[in-house]
Amino acid sequence: MTFTIMPMTAEEFDQYALLPENDDKLLEYIVGEIFNKMPSNPYASKISARFVKVISIFVDDNDLGHVTTEAGGYKIGFGERYAPDVAYVSKDRQSELNTSGYNDVPPDLAVEVEYPTDLASEKRLRYKVTHYLNVGTTVWVVYPEAKTVEVYVPGQSVQFLSEKDTLTGGAVLQGFSVPLSEVFK
Repeated sequence: MTFTIMPMTAEEFDQYALLPENDDKLLEYIVGEIFNKMPSNPYASKISARFVKVISIFVDDNDLGHVTTEAGGYKIGFGERYAPDVAYVSKDRQSELNTSGYNDVPPDLAVEVEYPTDLASEKRLRYKVTHYLNVGTTVWVVYPEAKTVEVYVPGQSVQFLSEKDTLTGGAVLQGFSVPLSEVFK
């Protein structure tokens, strides 16, 4: 859902997002437009929850940092504000997360669960992936319906995985791996 609002800067958006009437909204600021990140459906939420679970267990067991859900927004570059479905920030980059507003440090890893997909949402997603990569964030784009994951790592070619493959954490989560068949079961 797009809100039609007078043009504003990222700083004005930050103030707008903190207004009491927006407390129950998950707002994103993508290429100068405000989007209310609406719940997609229970299936996509279940897949997101599985990613939260496996990443959180790994991060907690290895005392690596912080894992957030879509309720935790991030400042991406100079003006973008995203709410990834799952995000990880290493404690080496940020010992404590911001306690209000959008986190000042972009995540090391962003997981975007894209379902259902339409042309408009796919276009927004491509903008987001580009901006994430520009700030050094690794991105996993998850397509629950197709049971596939696209892995974007700054400076590398995209990797396409199916439910038959194992997703690894690469340099951002060294030692992490999960068979995608477990996530999509």
